[in-house]
Amino acid sequence: MMISLADYIVFSATYFEVLAVTLCCFLGLYFGLGSLFLVVCRKLQVQGRLQRITHRPAVRGQVLYEIRCSLLSIVVFGFSAIPVIFLIREGLVLTADNTWVNICFGLLVLAVWNELHFYLVHRLMHLPFFMKHVHFVHHRSVTPTIYSVYSFHWIESLLLSTVPLSIMWWIPLASMSIFLFPLISILLNLAGHCGYRFGSGDGASWWIFGSRHNQHHSAVGSGFGFVTHWVGSFFGKFSNNLAIHERSIYHRLRHLFAQRTHSK
Repeated sequence: MMISLADYIVFSATYFEVLAVTLCCFLGLYFGLGSLFLVVCRKLQVQGRLQRITHRPAVRGQVLYEIRCSLLSIVVFGFSAIPVIFLIREGLVLTADNTWVNICFGLLVLAVWNELHFYLVHRLMHLPFFMKHVHFVHHRSVTPTIYSVYSFHWIESLLLSTVPLSIMWWIPLASMSIFLFPLISILLNLAGHCGYRFGSGDGASWWIFGSRHNQHHSAVGSGFGFVTHWVGSFFGKFSNNLAIHERSIYHRLRHLFAQRTHSK
């Protein structure tokens, strides 16, 4: 059923239907899966299986701000599906058959590519100009919440939405892989923003990425990767000088946000 739906959207649906379905899927992931994820985290905390990364509360008005920014991001994500569908229908890129092997391989390719893609976009966002004018939207959430996952400036949302579009030229992907990737992506994003972790925060980089990303929100200048640390380790030696300027801009922006919050 899911494979048939993915094939219909990719090959037969009108572009208006593509947009409508994509918007509904992202809204469902954001509000539905996000809320369920938080409920599960709280239950696991009560059972002693999870613990809070930080007890610093979100500031007044933060969640509403995150939801407002996320709704704009979802609109961007919705429209980002259209060029993907157009390229496939026009035969400008190839797709793989929806076998389970191809679907799993496609998800693996997208996950690995996303590590590099996210690092490059995130690193760009931390250059002084983009940090001041674009990425500050996401970093306004000093204490991230589940509603922070799509809380971006629309330019950053547009860049982040190009994961499938930027790799499908080189590697044929199953349509079901493209269809399922947002689910994998938001689950990882929720784990990185929910404020909960397993254990004490020690272990392999992929195991503690939630703690690492949570810390990144409050201590800008490091931890630009997504789940694993390999991309950041490879590129990190080239970016130490920029981190000093980024922290300076970030702390000035935090001071400005605090003033605006207290004035309301």
